[in-house]
Amino acid sequence: MLRVLLVTDTDKPIGDLRQALARLGYDMLAEVATPAALPKVVEEQRPDVVIIDTESPSRDTLEQLAVMNETAPRPVLMFSNDGDQQLIHAAVSAGVSAYLVEGLEASRLAPILEVALARFAREVQLRQRLAEAENELADRKLIDRAKRLLMDRRKMSEPEAYATLRKRAMDQGVKLAEVARQLVSMTDLLG
Repeated sequence: MLRVLLVTDTDKPIGDLRQALARLGYDMLAEVATPAALPKVVEEQRPDVVIIDTESPSRDTLEQLAVMNETAPRPVLMFSNDGDQQLIHAAVSAGVSAYLVEGLEASRLAPILEVALARFAREVQLRQRLAEAENELADRKLIDRAKRLLMDRRKMSEPEAYATLRKRAMDQGVKLAEVARQLVSMTDLLG
């Protein structure tokens, strides 16, 4: 059962939305947060999804979303009356998974939530793959730098330098990148 946090920055009642989501079987969190409290409430209540109902997302709302997205990312649905393209792009950049302009019908909620959840899961997967690729690239650069140090200081060929690093990693039971990091750190320390 998905835990849903409703957020609003409008004066209109959102009881209908709360009831519609509860009828669909979602666990509705007790507090309806204001955008300013969003990061704190998400941290405390750990919802599975955040739904924001707004006339037009303010800069403060988007900033709080961006903070939340950095510290505790969640799928976010935003229902708004404002269809401005720049505002939609800003909302998506702040972490909104689905932005819907007007027309909040109970029958549409479940499929919209499913799309937002799927999109969010895909984005998380892509971020993980990007982070892994960036780490791998950083490790390769570090290994290349360590090889160059051995080649320059010990007059080794590239295959010899690599074999030396690899043997050291195997002897220590650590990754090749860790041995390279140690060598580069020691060289930097000694000058």
